[in-house]
Amino acid sequence: MTKQGFLALAPQYTTTSELLSAAARRRGMDVEVLGGRVTGRRGAHYYGAPGFAAHVVDDLEVALLEPSDDWLTTLPYEYVGRHIAMSTLGEARHLSRPAFVKPPREKSFPAAVYPTGADLPPGPDAPALISEVVTWATEFRLYVLDGEVRTGSQYTTFGRLDAQPLKGHRHEAAVHDFAEDLLTRCGESLPSAVVLDIGLLTSDHAADWAVVEANMAWFGNCYAASPDRALDAVLRSAGPRTELTERDRRYCRNAGDAAPAG
Repeated sequence: MTKQGFLALAPQYTTTSELLSAAARRRGMDVEVLGGRVTGRRGAHYYGAPGFAAHVVDDLEVALLEPSDDWLTTLPYEYVGRHIAMSTLGEARHLSRPAFVKPPREKSFPAAVYPTGADLPPGPDAPALISEVVTWATEFRLYVLDGEVRTGSQYTTFGRLDAQPLKGHRHEAAVHDFAEDLLTRCGESLPSAVVLDIGLLTSDHAADWAVVEANMAWFGNCYAASPDRALDAVLRSAGPRTELTERDRRYCRNAGDAAPAG
């Protein structure tokens, strides 16, 4: 369990920030919606957008954990079920075939299937993940802490928003089995607190579980997951720098400012 502190929220309201705020208050934590510089207060945990985080995490002395940009490309094919390459937006503009192109973490351009590279939006060069086009029958968001799925939610069906709790879902056992196998073999390649998205890939002949992506637990929609259990992962993923462990140091966005707790 993360030590008691307070939850600092970016000013942009979201349904998830409201749910996490209520969960934090239930366990006796203070909640503060930020408006500018924050100084002289210790024990902060952050939830909100990366852009706002860049302006306040030094004042808050928070360590932000996030998976590496190329994490998907490091996984065995059996866990991703498609070919994925780490590249740049500039290189993606030369594509002559349809591809799914997305920024690895910052939302610098829309993640989408582009018919060719010429259809990508204009803008400066940036890191990009390029994947072959696949069809997801259903996708799930899992909150992972110390290699264990704490809670989860279905969030889409064939690309349409369709939030349902994981608990009691007809795919609950299959989701846990796939996630447990993945985390047992590859869990050390992720921060100790992370959001893991997985889904059921479909083709003409088969349906197989695969990883969609991994994201920062401190920024994302919890959909129909338990906010009380999701909060445990959120607090670890963006907590006091004094609590950063050596294991998580390599996943810390601002590691140069954070001394490991050991």
